[in-house]
Amino acid sequence: MNTNQLWGVVEDQRLRVAAFLEPLTDDAWAHPSLCDGWTVKDVAAHLAVVPHAPSLGRMLPMVLRARGSLDQVNHDIACHYAQQHSTSELVAELRDQAASRELPSVTTVQNLAMDIVVHGQDMALPLHRDLPVPPDAARNALQRAWSMGWPFHARRRLAGYRLTATDADWAAGDGPLIAGTTVALLLLATGRVNAALPLLHGPGVPLLTSSPSPR
Repeated sequence: MNTNQLWGVVEDQRLRVAAFLEPLTDDAWAHPSLCDGWTVKDVAAHLAVVPHAPSLGRMLPMVLRARGSLDQVNHDIACHYAQQHSTSELVAELRDQAASRELPSVTTVQNLAMDIVVHGQDMALPLHRDLPVPPDAARNALQRAWSMGWPFHARRRLAGYRLTATDADWAAGDGPLIAGTTVALLLLATGRVNAALPLLHGPGVPLLTSSPSPR
């Protein structure tokens, strides 16, 4: 995908997430997401804060307080934003700023397009709700997650398996087969293993449940 297409994914996913979130009950907003220690509202806030993300200069003290953990910094920013905004405000922000191309200094539009797809599932799956992802957006997110090193290290974690998408022209690796939709493989590639396992099939899946790699 080119840059304009990636921003198109971001805009479309923001609108889809806003529509998904709007009818949720208070209990659903407070439900744990797939991200450890994050509620659905925290994840929504993480997505809504992107156009207002702190500058690199403002983030440096946070990184120091978190002893270099960017995961902790992201968590702290999201939780603070969630505390400062109502659920209706978060939905409105996602809608109103869907087309915003403001980009946090520590990421890229490629990562942003992947991030919003993954986090949409982080909210939807624990609530047993569907949040459909267009095929091109799902495939792009999967390829990005697979090609990255930090923070997922998917190629290293899943070395020795053959991953094959059942709904797109995408495959990678060599070894026992693990097959599933692009979204299911995306969950696996980004470390959401427990959520991914029921959605996968193939001779590699039982091996995956007992060991990070059959090697």
